[in-house]
Amino acid sequence: MKKALRILGLLVFLVLAYLVVLDLYPKNANRFPFLAILFLGDLYLWKSIQHWISTRKRFFRYLLSVAYWLPFLFLVGITAYFLIIREDSWESPVKLYLLGFIFIAYASKIIPILFLAFADFIRGIRFIHFKAAKIKSIEKSTQPGKKITRSQFLQKSGLITGGILFGGLFTGMLKWVYDFKVHHLIIPLPKLPRNFDGMKIIQLSDIHLGGWASKTALEEAVRRVNNLNPDIIFFTGDLVNYKTEEAFPFEDILSQLRAKHGIFATLGNHDYGDYTRWPSKEAKAQNMIDLYDFYKRLGWKLLNNQNELIDINGEQIAVVGVENWGAFGRFPKYGNVKDALAGAEHAPVKLLLSHDPSHWEEIIKKEYPDIDITFTGHTHGFQFGFEFKGIKWSPAQYIYKHWAGLYENQASSGIMQYLYVNRGLGTIGYPGRVGILPEISLFELRS
Repeated sequence: MKKALRILGLLVFLVLAYLVVLDLYPKNANRFPFLAILFLGDLYLWKSIQHWISTRKRFFRYLLSVAYWLPFLFLVGITAYFLIIREDSWESPVKLYLLGFIFIAYASKIIPILFLAFADFIRGIRFIHFKAAKIKSIEKSTQPGKKITRSQFLQKSGLITGGILFGGLFTGMLKWVYDFKVHHLIIPLPKLPRNFDGMKIIQLSDIHLGGWASKTALEEAVRRVNNLNPDIIFFTGDLVNYKTEEAFPFEDILSQLRAKHGIFATLGNHDYGDYTRWPSKEAKAQNMIDLYDFYKRLGWKLLNNQNELIDINGEQIAVVGVENWGAFGRFPKYGNVKDALAGAEHAPVKLLLSHDPSHWEEIIKKEYPDIDITFTGHTHGFQFGFEFKGIKWSPAQYIYKHWAGLYENQASSGIMQYLYVNRGLGTIGYPGRVGILPEISLFELRS
């Protein structure tokens, strides 16, 4: 009876929690089932190691129990704080690393949970087998002194693997998060005017200024970009996490970026203020005004379904920018390529800035064969994976067909179209990187 009441109480808690999230954070409500499953997995793993912990001395028993549930207590506490006040009312490196610790802890628990589930599956199969063989219990059929069972091996392997993952994610948060990597590509464009041959373009994307614990690191990124002496700089969206004011402390640093023919930008899904609660519609509208003013102060040209013609000695190419357009329903579809191209139809080369790479697959390839290169970001390469000698893997590839690097498509005209997906300079969610390093993209255009 008590067990049934516990299960009922747990279900009621999960339903109420979902209703609260649906009301306050509707754009994040689709993540709730995953979080609920993760929480249930937490309980499942605890039941597995609870007996072992209970055999330790009292001090270590309490210490291990607190260590196990500390991420959950932090998660409950910080969630309650955000619900009562607002998630943007507390911005500091402490918050950043606290959320990072919670993420690392739960990500590391997933591995032993999966191993444990597989081990229990094997136990179930063995139980059925032994029952069929009329043996009363698995334990009685196992003599003392024998090697550990396969299920025990899987359980311990899962715990060890989870520990290794925890160490890797922790290192990624403290070290690799600012280990900037320059990706240098030479792109041939048959129609490129002669005066643009050898033009150097730097692309930055997904800076997410609300996730930077160090101004020094951003200063280093800006210094490295300027040392590459770019002719043009492209920024393909997600300047902030939640609201424009996150960018204000970094204005002096970003204003130091230099490019001979200008800096051009477009908006990402996080720039619209859709991931925070606003006291009024007017406050949200003011947030966008603040963003536009911020770009003006920086001297960056924000292309909202617009274009800019770059002229060198009478020859021109078009830089085209669209607002965010994402194939997934939770992302805005404000991008309008037709409007953005108006007045630039004659340009022999068109370079498009669009935040989400799904835009290229769904719209650009099918309807705009005259767009030569589309520059995107958004995926971050999931901030986790590996890349080695042309081999690359990341969980991002199970969500996005194009998730990092250069992709090609031969248009109906016979001309090659290119898509580039920048891995991002900043972070979102997990404040670190493992294997997929923060990126500065350098392109050289060749005719």
